[in-house]
Amino acid sequence: MSPNERSSAHGPADDDAVLSALEAERLDLCDRLGQLGPADWSTPSLCGNWTVHDVAAHLALATRESAWDFVTGMIRSLGNFDRMTAQNAQRHAERYPPGAIIDQLRATAGSAHTTFGSSPRDCLIDVVVHTQDMARPLGLDWATPPERTVIALDHALASRWYGAKQRLADLALTATDTSWTGGAGSSSVHGPAIDLLLVATGRPSGLDRLDGPGIRSLQESFAA
Repeated sequence: MSPNERSSAHGPADDDAVLSALEAERLDLCDRLGQLGPADWSTPSLCGNWTVHDVAAHLALATRESAWDFVTGMIRSLGNFDRMTAQNAQRHAERYPPGAIIDQLRATAGSAHTTFGSSPRDCLIDVVVHTQDMARPLGLDWATPPERTVIALDHALASRWYGAKQRLADLALTATDTSWTGGAGSSSVHGPAIDLLLVATGRPSGLDRLDGPGIRSLQESFAA
């Protein structure tokens, strides 16, 4: 087992399990978004200057953007990926009202289509993490089942795109709500799987429910 593999009663997820988790998470999100009021949609999320509406629009685009859309978007944003992502999300939110965004998410919940350079595992991370980016500012408990969360967490630890290898270096991670461990460090951090995923993807909002001898160094890495 490699340092970034998890130890789980269920073993690593195969592609079918990833797509099943992705579809279920998208459908759950549609149900939750349908319960929001108008003011909720304009609430700032945990994603910089994105509103809840912008975040939902970003997720709806995941199954709609083509490689050509990616190329033209990068040209418009002068090669800045983050700027392109924000511009596309906000443009989509301006074009489509909340109800239409929910319909788009629901219509392609089972789609395996991905944006340029990503995979269904990246899409699962996107949905699970962005669900919290929307829910936490609204004071809502939108809990993702831990068995879905750890599939995303496995990928976040293994991928070079999320910064987890540097951020969580020298830490051993343990989920307290499911059978999962990850990392190969000597200092431990434990807590709910969703909060481990949030810190793995660079969200300091995950720190509040984590504990253990390694929490101080993790807090310092975010402060730096």
